[in-house]
Amino acid sequence: MAVELCLLLLLFCGNTISEVQPIYKPPPGTLDFGFVPAKTYDTGAYHEPGPMGILFKIVHAFLYLVQPNSFPQDLIRKLAQQKFGNTQGDYQKPENVVLTLQAIYYEIGFIVSAALGLLFILLLPLVGLCFCMCRCCDNCGGEMHQRQKKNADCQRSCFATFLFVASLIISVGVLCAYAANQHLTSQVRGAKKLVNSNFKDLKIFLNDTPAQIDYLVSKYNTTKDKALSDLNNVGPLLGSRVQEQLGKEVCPALDAALTMAGAIRETKEALENVSVSVEVLQEGTERLHANLTDVKMHLSNTLNDSACSAVQAASTCNIIKNSLNQLNINANFTGLPGVSSQLAKVNDVLKIDLSSLVQKGYASFNDTPDLVVNQTRNILSDIKSVLESIGANISSFTKTLPVEKILADLTIYLTQSETYVQDYFPVVEQYDFYRWLACLILCCMVILILLFYYLGLLCGTCGYDKHASPTTRGCISNTGGNFLMAGVGFSFLFSWVLMIVVVLTFVTGGNVEKLVCEPFEDKTLFKVLDTPYLLNQHWKNYLSGILFKNPNINLTFEKVYSDCKENKGIYTSLHLENLFNINEFLNISMYTEDVALKIEHIQINLSKIILLDEIGKENLLNFSSSGIEGINFAAYLMEISKSVTKADLLSFANDLEARADQLPKGALENALKGHANNIRMIHNQQVVPLEQAMSTLNHSIRLLKRTSSELMVKVKNVISAVNAAQLLINNNASQVIVQETKKFMDTVIGYFEQYVEWVKESIAMEVAACKPIANVIDTAVDIFLCSYVTDSVNTFWFGLGGSSIFLIPAIIFAVKLSKYYRRMDTEDVYDDSVEQW
Repeated sequence: MAVELCLLLLLFCGNTISEVQPIYKPPPGTLDFGFVPAKTYDTGAYHEPGPMGILFKIVHAFLYLVQPNSFPQDLIRKLAQQKFGNTQGDYQKPENVVLTLQAIYYEIGFIVSAALGLLFILLLPLVGLCFCMCRCCDNCGGEMHQRQKKNADCQRSCFATFLFVASLIISVGVLCAYAANQHLTSQVRGAKKLVNSNFKDLKIFLNDTPAQIDYLVSKYNTTKDKALSDLNNVGPLLGSRVQEQLGKEVCPALDAALTMAGAIRETKEALENVSVSVEVLQEGTERLHANLTDVKMHLSNTLNDSACSAVQAASTCNIIKNSLNQLNINANFTGLPGVSSQLAKVNDVLKIDLSSLVQKGYASFNDTPDLVVNQTRNILSDIKSVLESIGANISSFTKTLPVEKILADLTIYLTQSETYVQDYFPVVEQYDFYRWLACLILCCMVILILLFYYLGLLCGTCGYDKHASPTTRGCISNTGGNFLMAGVGFSFLFSWVLMIVVVLTFVTGGNVEKLVCEPFEDKTLFKVLDTPYLLNQHWKNYLSGILFKNPNINLTFEKVYSDCKENKGIYTSLHLENLFNINEFLNISMYTEDVALKIEHIQINLSKIILLDEIGKENLLNFSSSGIEGINFAAYLMEISKSVTKADLLSFANDLEARADQLPKGALENALKGHANNIRMIHNQQVVPLEQAMSTLNHSIRLLKRTSSELMVKVKNVISAVNAAQLLINNNASQVIVQETKKFMDTVIGYFEQYVEWVKESIAMEVAACKPIANVIDTAVDIFLCSYVTDSVNTFWFGLGGSSIFLIPAIIFAVKLSKYYRRMDTEDVYDDSVEQW
């Protein structure tokens, strides 16, 4: 069955943690394989003790006081490897003596505590026997005579208080023991549900694994479909990549040619604007000059009027006369050279649509994906057949694995185990009932003793009459004293039996807690089990020796448990590559090599692409010799920088109107204001249009100046760039195509690599996740053995032991106190001497 289990486990294919490569970072277009189907396990391998947890922690603290030493890994290894008793005198060997002393030193707390318990077991019955015989001889308080003392009431109260406190402590102890007993029984009865949950998880573990394997295999279709999609879109993918690489040279060249075509059109527009603007400015300045001359003449006539001779107006008129010379033209556009010859040459250049020629180059270059599609049709069919064969081989390989048979065998074995557990669980419950009953009887022993003590205290306290003499005490008081002595008698009868149980459970439960539960929690127990040659003197690694018959494989209990605890795949956890290496199953390199060879045979010819023909290049050269660089830009810019008139006509008109306001009211003032309005009208109707024409001329001239700057060099650079790009397409495109084909091939192959890495990663972490195995171990050791049994047993002996210990002071106080409650046969007068008994 172990061999079958190994065969099943090897089916949970994947790679071990040691073989899992760094997670592959795929190229753009990462494949989405979804999530491996997995059901949630029901078992929660964690136990919450509830209110009992407080008692458990107190017991753990007490055990730490008894045994504060850490887990003795080295000592246990040496003891396990040491052979005692094989030959005579083994125990006398120095190394064995040292080991024995070390073991005694580690167990010294338990040994001392057990020795005290044994002393209790031996002495208490003996003391009880002697005490009984002594009282039968009317000694040890057996004589029914009590001496009268002054502090008798004080002593009686103290003894009653101490006995009550001791009884309370015993009560707390027996309650703890009873609670632990009930807790253990309830947990054992509830363990059936936990066991069933573990079996259910193991069945899920077995039943889901084939579906997970089928899911991994089926996801090859995702890889194949993506590869086929890329191959079917080889034009947009490979063609676009080739186009993108060539475009680094081609697009800038075509962009530069297209920009130059736009510059030609802009140059034509600028030349036309210059020609029109100069004509407008020449005609406008002539008309403006005539109007300004007419305004000056009329102003002079007005200022020569007799009204200006008056004292109040003379100074103002003189100022206005002196400013008349500002009404003159400042800019002179009649001497500017024309641009008609340059405009004619540019118009000749524009007879050929250079932009259309460049767009044809763009269109030709953009046909690259179609060229790739047309030239790769035959190769694509061969690659598709290779991909189909890969999927067929994977499917046929998985069918050869005897998954169903092995799963059926293991399911039968698991069902038989479950049936065995279900059949014998009632037996466990029956034996647990016997244990519960025995522990209950022990608790009842203590409760019986407590009952006598409490009844004795109740009757004695209620029936005591301090005015009554010892010989005349009441019946109730006497009954209380008898109850106390009965409690003492049963204490001597039962205490040693209780202590025997306490010692046995203390030694057993305490050592299980210290040597199993605590080291299991911090995994030091696994480190001991993983010690080379410990469990088998011929095997370095016991677990790998059992599973693989090869003890040299580094497979440890701790690593397997930790991996399963983290819910990793069982292939990874158990290093099943030593039985079945998944790399052979996932070795698709031979197929990818075929795909790579097919892709490398792709040959693409791009010589049909023409970026710019000779007509377009000639057109560019004609533009460079159009003569725009011969325009006298300095003359234009100098005139443009001047204002239309020497003075701002609006300012002059406003100033004229302000001075007219300084004159006396009359015809002179009105005439000057009329002239001011006339000047404003001239400004609005003639100067403003001229300024707009000058702005247009300024923009056009500066544009022409920028365009003409090193125009021949610019044109030659554009033609050189186009020629270089054309040369790249004609002569060096094959190298670019090879490079991009290699990248395209890497992308397609990358899909398969993604699939392989996803399979390995999924198997390492998700397929056949062995959490149920760790849950079984946790359930058996951490929950059942430690939390259910050991903690409950330790709490039981802790409570019962505490009750047994406090029976000693209770006996003493009960004997002392009973003397004050029982009816005496004789009495004497007051005597303050110390009572001797």
